[in-house]
This record gives sequence, structure tokens and C-alpha cells, in this order.
Amino acid sequence: MSQPASRLITLILLLQRRPGQKAADLAETLGVSVRTLHRYFSMLDEMGIPLYSERGPQGGFSLARGYKMPPLVLSPEEATALYLGATLVEEVWGSLYRDAAQGALARLDNLLPDEQRQEIAWARRSLAASGMQRADFGAVSETLEVLRGAIHDQRRVTMLYRSSSQLEPAWRDLDPYALAFRGGWWYTVGFCHRRQAVRSFRVDRILELTMAEQSYEIPGDFDVRAYMAQEFCDQPGKMVRMRFSAEGAHVALGNRSYWETVEEQVDGSVMVTFSAPDLAWGASTAMMYGPVVTVEEPEELRKMVKEWAREIGGKYEDLSTNFANFAKTNQ
Repeated sequence: MSQPASRLITLILLLQRRPGQKAADLAETLGVSVRTLHRYFSMLDEMGIPLYSERGPQGGFSLARGYKMPPLVLSPEEATALYLGATLVEEVWGSLYRDAAQGALARLDNLLPDEQRQEIAWARRSLAASGMQRADFGAVSETLEVLRGAIHDQRRVTMLYRSSSQLEPAWRDLDPYALAFRGGWWYTVGFCHRRQAVRSFRVDRILELTMAEQSYEIPGDFDVRAYMAQEFCDQPGKMVRMRFSAEGAHVALGNRSYWETVEEQVDGSVMVTFSAPDLAWGASTAMMYGPVVTVEEPEELRKMVKEWAREIGGKYEDLSTNFANFAKTNQ
């Protein structure tokens, strides 16, 4: 919704809530000049929304007596869906859309009939989604704001980007097509002039960012959701097969969404498979579950886990030796 349209709705709600308000007070609340406020009054009049004013110390602007904005015609479930959607937007995108989400919730509360408001009150008490950001939003909020503006205005950006595969960051020119949130991280997707292809870039890896003057066109057939889904499928990976012992079977069975396949064995153990982007990821996943897990394949991953376990054990042995020597010298 454009800013003037949003302010017109807010103005109607302000006058509906409290008639007889001064022009200066309304203008200050809306963050506009008195001259702009009078222009909004003219726009409301053209829309057929009746206004009148009374002079004097007790006077001010009001909606015509009896005028009310019609309530939103929504089912209780639809009203709840809008509320949940607005709260998710605030949770995922933080300050980028926090004010808009809170404004939408305030309008819902003001416009909905009692039945829908009661349903939303129940949802507020009973349904919650949190912890979806994972990454530090504050660290990337300014970068996201610039990228959003560039995408909206279709302006190229120049960025200093540090990829996971290169030690040194490099400058890139990008025509950003979209912003996407996946797996706790924010990405921008667009045409990379260095690679001459559409690529995705993790926003937290952008070290410097400036908006350029060049404009571009987003291809009409570009679909960010389809691109992100296909990119995830195209990533090279390692299929890992590992066994949870009978003592740890409940851990595997309680996290079925983590695995591509789950097979319960006659001895009570559970065999699972999953796709890891690389060996280090697979080793980290396997070691996260401690001694209840044994990697079955690939063999190279078995060797990596064994080496990591030996190195970790050695570090703790060194700590024990150092502590024992320290204790002896201080007796």
C-alpha cells in the first residue's frame, strides 16, 4: 500500500475514534504538513467520505455523524490467518517490516467485529512462532534496506562479497531480483555480472554495498521460490548413512524430518540417511549425537570422524596433563 493511501486510512481511523480534532494535531500524528492534511481532506471528500469542521476552541474536524468504516468481511479463521501472517512477517524480517506489521495488526483490531477480534485474542494467547531468525538481524538490517530499495527501483548494486569458497572478498556488480529467507539466513537473488548468470548471495557475507545508477529489467518469468528450491536441489552433496544404537533410537525417531530415510532394525537400532553439502557438514552432524551414532558410509566420512575424535580426545588429554602438572607444582 502506498504511503498516501495508508495515511488516508489512518486519518479516517483517527477521526472515527475521536471526533473534533485540530488540523495541527492530526498533521503531527500523521507526520505531514497542515497543507498536505487539507489535501487529504479533499481526497476523502472526492471518495464520498463525509467530513465537517466546527470553528472555535472546542471545534475541529470530524467525520459526519453516523459514518463508520465498514467492518472487514472475514471469517474468524481468515482473520486469524492475517494476524499470524503479520506476526510472522515481523519475526522473520524484523525492523524491515516491523512498523508495517504492527500497523496492520492495529487496523485489524480497529476494524474487525467482536467475533473476529475474540478469535485473534485466542490466537495471540495460544499460537506462537519464534526463533526463526537464527542469524543476527541487526547486523544485516541496513544491507537489507538498501537491497529492498534497489529491487523496488530496479537499480544495480555494487558489493564486496566474501563467499564460503574464497578467502579474500571480491567486488561484484549485481542486478538484484528478490530477497529470500531460508534456513535462518537472508539471501539476495539476482543477475551476477561477474558470473553472467543468476546467483544467490547470503546477505550477511556482503561486507560493503552501494546502489549504482544503472537500471535493469527483472525477467518476466523469474520466480524466486522456484529458483531457491532448484538451487538447493542442484547443490553438490554427500549421501550419508549412519546408525543410531538402540539406546539412541528415540533420538533418530524423534527427529524424522532431519532424515531422507529412516529404517528401524531388528536389534533396536535405527539406520538413517541424509544429504550433506560436504564431508565437514556430515562429520559435524554425526558427532553432534555423540557415541550413540556410527557412520556407515561413505568411507571417507568414517575416516574424517575418526580423525576428528582422535584430535578432540588429544586436546582433552593435554588439558588433563597440564592440570596435573600445575597441581603438583603448587602443592
